Amino acid sequence: MLIFKYKTMVNFLLLDVSIALAGAAIGAGIVALAAAFGIGKIGSAAMESIARQPEAGGKIQTAMIIASALIEGVALFGVVVCLLISFTK
Repeated sequence: MLIFKYKTMVNFLLLDVSIALAGAAIGAGIVALAAAFGIGKIGSAAMESIARQPEAGGKIQTAMIIASALIEGVALFGVVVCLLISFTK
């Protein structure tokens, strides 16, 4: 009876770890896709703005680069958190 309880507990722990790894992988994928979508929208809006007002191109480009860098920073933070979740289990 003790061996059966041990095997059940081990199976439960392995299932718990695999669910955590799957969740971390899915989370990292969602973070990467969301960052790519956000940066694409920023680039699209910036190009449209520059086409409408070419004289403001420098300011628009600077704002676009800063916003893209902030999005990349948040995305990197999200991926690191997901990796830490997968390594701690």
